[in-house]
Amino acid sequence: MENTKKKLPFGFYVCCLTFSFERLAYYAAKWGLSIFIVATAAHGGLGLDKSVGAAMSSNLVAFTYITPIIGGYIADRWISPRILVPVGEILMGLGYLCAWKATEANGIAMMWVMIVLVSIGTGFFKGNVSGINGRLFPLADQDELDTVFNLQYMFVNIGSFCGTTFLSLVGTNAGYRTMFLICGIFMFIDCVWWFIGMKSFGEAGKKPFLVDNRTENVEKADKEKDNAPLTKLERNRVIAILIVTVFSGIFWLIWYMAYMPVYYEFGPVSQGGSGWANWNIGSFEMPTAWFDSMNGLLCIILCPIFAGIWAKMRQRPQGDWGMFTKTAIGIIILGLCTGSMVLAAALSGQGTKDPVGIWVIILASVCMSLGEVIFSPLGNAFISKYAPKKLLGTMLGVWPLIIFFSGKAYGPLYNWLGNFDFIKAYGVVTIIIVACGVIMLAFTKKFDQMVEGK
Repeated sequence: MENTKKKLPFGFYVCCLTFSFERLAYYAAKWGLSIFIVATAAHGGLGLDKSVGAAMSSNLVAFTYITPIIGGYIADRWISPRILVPVGEILMGLGYLCAWKATEANGIAMMWVMIVLVSIGTGFFKGNVSGINGRLFPLADQDELDTVFNLQYMFVNIGSFCGTTFLSLVGTNAGYRTMFLICGIFMFIDCVWWFIGMKSFGEAGKKPFLVDNRTENVEKADKEKDNAPLTKLERNRVIAILIVTVFSGIFWLIWYMAYMPVYYEFGPVSQGGSGWANWNIGSFEMPTAWFDSMNGLLCIILCPIFAGIWAKMRQRPQGDWGMFTKTAIGIIILGLCTGSMVLAAALSGQGTKDPVGIWVIILASVCMSLGEVIFSPLGNAFISKYAPKKLLGTMLGVWPLIIFFSGKAYGPLYNWLGNFDFIKAYGVVTIIIVACGVIMLAFTKKFDQMVEGK
């Protein structure tokens, strides 16, 4: 880690700032899509039903999780990752420009074009920037790479925080179309930045990753050709990984869905909401995107804090909590998020009484963020440690795949819950999500024994 502490190569900052610009545009546009579709024409939107906004938001999230698997496959075998990254940036920029040109007549079609272009662009962009960044440290050990990618993750959160905090103000004041235009401009600036910084990469990313592979990966590939059956321990570990993956899918399903009532029930009427919460600070009305901003800010603050907590816990005789315990606790805390919304809905009379204070937004965001940072960053490390070598790639692919299904499902789930009384529907959701966490917590010792072979 000494080299990382002394000096990081300029190419590292090129990759990290590239991520910051892209996430700035993406998270601003992700929020903007949900609000622009539902806000009335008088408030600069398309004036469609919130069910349409939820479904479109769901599609954007889902497809931007699945396409990096395809983009990574292409970068592994056929096309230089250095070329795929700017192609992805240009496609995303064009997608945001399509949203800029959306009107009441062509709005849904143009938003679909945006989703398709941004999803394909994300597929070419996301994993390949990380892949190039990792190859800037060819002699790094695992601890050093963890440090590098933790720093990269901070740049990602800084970008998302700036996008939802500042570009959202453009949306609520100058219009959502103008905000989409600026998102597109940022992607083209990002592309120029990439080309300027590309010379600092050395040989990293010049060739497809598998063509320019390291010796240990060749050895690993040879091992993966081994057709020997899995041992009992390996089968148990695969089952355990699938169990934690399914529970993580439940977490992300509710986590993403929680944004919808914040926007559409508790959000202000001028932003397509029902006005159940008061978003005003004096005469200033906060954008609902600041709910997203709080999540990004809390992740920046909490991730290093929890990393320190886990490091101290590992020094105890009984060691750190296992992945299953952390997942269970994360799910239970997420249940407090939907529970706080149920309480706020009751206090506001579901819009028949005075709006509740902003505390509901703060409490919901804190619970979401706490649940996220407790277990989310650990998934890939857990799989890398316990998956059988011959199934490592498959197991790592299942993790984003389950988030794809969660992303695809949260919009329809939100729309289905809209058929029922909010307090009853989300009360049941709260009970189910907390029960899932408690059930998992009850079996953590058994799951830990499965992966440890005890």
